[in-house]
Amino acid sequence: MPRYAMVIDQRRCVGCMSCIIACGAENNVPRGYYRTRVLEIVSGEFPDLGMELRPEMCNHCDKPPCVYDCPTGASHRAGDGTVQIDRKKCIGCKSCVVACPYNARYIHPEGFADKCSFCVHRLGQGKEPACVANCIGGSRIFGDLDDPGSVVSRILGEAGGTVLLGGAGCGPRVFYIGRPGGPE
Repeated sequence: MPRYAMVIDQRRCVGCMSCIIACGAENNVPRGYYRTRVLEIVSGEFPDLGMELRPEMCNHCDKPPCVYDCPTGASHRAGDGTVQIDRKKCIGCKSCVVACPYNARYIHPEGFADKCSFCVHRLGQGKEPACVANCIGGSRIFGDLDDPGSVVSRILGEAGGTVLLGGAGCGPRVFYIGRPGGPE
């Protein structure tokens, strides 16, 4: 069984937001909501300013607090290790929304929790997640961590990678390379 992960090369993100548009169209995300986002973080003081473009989404953690805090079992880890939501079991209580340290969930207007699913429906068809397939800069790379020949395994083996909130102990599966202040 694969162990899916995403690598984001921040040197290649141009801030075009095509990942957000592709995700919204693919997953019928209501207007004003998102499953992925690109933060524009400005640091420094004029004239020495820096900007980081940081794509963020559900990190499909190995130890997901959202799953542990879900009272109905709607939030769960699937056989492939991804974190998924069973909309039929979700009561919209927001426990998972509060538990997620990445602010990656929202309550859909129809009353259930929603978030990035790594486009599991596309994976079953042998396709990449919509955000990866539509990233014009090629900054999003997707694959199986357990396959030593996969692109994500090779990149992480060569360049390392950082994760967001690594000290939280969640075991996120979204890795960043080329991150300002992180390893190249």
